[in-house]
Amino acid sequence: MNQHTPISCHQQATPDRRQTLPLPLLEAGLILTWSSGFVGARFSLDYAPPLLVVFWRCVVVTLILFPFVARPLRQTSLAVLLKNAGIGLLAMAGYLAGVVQGIALGVPAGLAALFADLLPMGMALLAAVVLGQRMVWQVWAGLVIGLIGVVLVTHGALGWGNAPLWAYGLPLLGMLSLAVATLWQKHLPASQSLGLLPNLWLQCAVSSVAFAVVEGAQGSLMPIANTGFALSVLWTVGLSTLGGYGLYWICLRRATATRVASVLYLSPPVTMLWAWAMFDEPLSWQMIAGMAVSGIGIWLVVRSEGRQTSRQN
Repeated sequence: MNQHTPISCHQQATPDRRQTLPLPLLEAGLILTWSSGFVGARFSLDYAPPLLVVFWRCVVVTLILFPFVARPLRQTSLAVLLKNAGIGLLAMAGYLAGVVQGIALGVPAGLAALFADLLPMGMALLAAVVLGQRMVWQVWAGLVIGLIGVVLVTHGALGWGNAPLWAYGLPLLGMLSLAVATLWQKHLPASQSLGLLPNLWLQCAVSSVAFAVVEGAQGSLMPIANTGFALSVLWTVGLSTLGGYGLYWICLRRATATRVASVLYLSPPVTMLWAWAMFDEPLSWQMIAGMAVSGIGIWLVVRSEGRQTSRQN
């Protein structure tokens, strides 16, 4: 194994219309839609328990996509379905439950978001320790610089809160769950990989069952009859799930896991721009500086991995 091989994909994406869109444009859409999930969670807190919104978010996506995925799913073997279901449980149920439930138990949202934004570092460490993969020092430097930018952006929102000590581990476990799912997906043979829509449907289907068990043990699963709840569900269905998770998996087929995860370093400042526009929350020069620092880190990662790919070709 080349000791300086980045975390790469074993499968090649089938040529389609997605390939005609430049990767940076897809990544810009990913940043925007991924950030919308935190905004949707912030909005929904005033109307319903967070996990109830997440449950109905998964149910609605499952119902919407079913007519489009029924045939390919019937033609897929049970073993392949089970593997992709496992990835879905980790990527969606594990990640969202860790972050959302941590906040519900009293972990400050800023601290939970910071733990979630450790995804690039967590993914790189897992790949190095578990898979034995190595990256050049410039990539590690870019990841560290990007993380420093995230800390600068979120510094003003950080605090310890009054949650039980163990609850602070939930967002971290959620991040690790998504990291494991991402690496698993990247190393899944092409013959065992589902298309985008069947993959999203399966993820939401298995996650809705998981959330039904968790939220059902605490209260009713019935939707709440108010406009705020309906808007929360529709927002997270369209932007956060179909947009955010959809673009995450599309970008993952076009680029390395390290690059895709590092791009999400820009999620915190974009989330704060959302909050400024929607909730009139203040902006600061420190946030802008942090965004610039994260941008430098992402540039280092993209540049270094681009050079590695050119050398290998």
